[in-house]
Amino acid sequence: MAVESLYVEPEQELTELEWPALECLDVFKIYRSGPVETVALRGLDLRVERDEVVAVLGPSGCGKSTLLALAAGLDQPSAGEMRALGRSLGRLTEEELADYRARDTAIVFQSDNLWPALTAHENVVTALRLAGLPQADDVAQASLERFGLGRRGSHRVSALSGGEQQRVAIAAAAARGAELVLADEPTGELDEENEALVLDALRELKTTVVVVTHSERVAAAVDRVIEMRDGRVAR
Repeated sequence: MAVESLYVEPEQELTELEWPALECLDVFKIYRSGPVETVALRGLDLRVERDEVVAVLGPSGCGKSTLLALAAGLDQPSAGEMRALGRSLGRLTEEELADYRARDTAIVFQSDNLWPALTAHENVVTALRLAGLPQADDVAQASLERFGLGRRGSHRVSALSGGEQQRVAIAAAAARGAELVLADEPTGELDEENEALVLDALRELKTTVVVVTHSERVAAAVDRVIEMRDGRVAR
């Protein structure tokens, strides 16, 4: 059953910070391949407050990655509504969606987050320039130093450990001030020590983080755990 709508028209003068970071209102997502339909989300209702660090757990195929794709504006729901940072993503133009993805949100995948031919510093600078932000070199260096990578900026991606690569991706999100960070199994290929470093980096962002994970260690360290089953929130 759908939750009561939380949308308030702009004339009611809610400030930007009063909006939740993410809302899913009775969201369905159906993938079609010829006559075959796969229902990834089945009336998903979910609300994530600003500055929460939330872990989403559940078995493979329960809709976790689909949730992140919709939240990032990379796809649209088949029914229902996705809202992020006070905006209904389905009402945004392609230009507005591109701006949202470049400035306001960031995705940290399990791997392959970076441009492999570039150095760590160049990766962060590129993310800043794509977002149209000024003083990219200085901001990039400051962000790398914040996450313990100040001396690794000149190293190409291939010379960095898996944990360092993930922290570079997080540094890029921090540098451009992403208000919503969506992390899809960001520690899935890391050992326990590097997992702890990446988790610390995500918490250091001081912003809203939604992390899909199978790791009980990650789940134990966040503000709230959401368990999904069959395209819905189970608890």
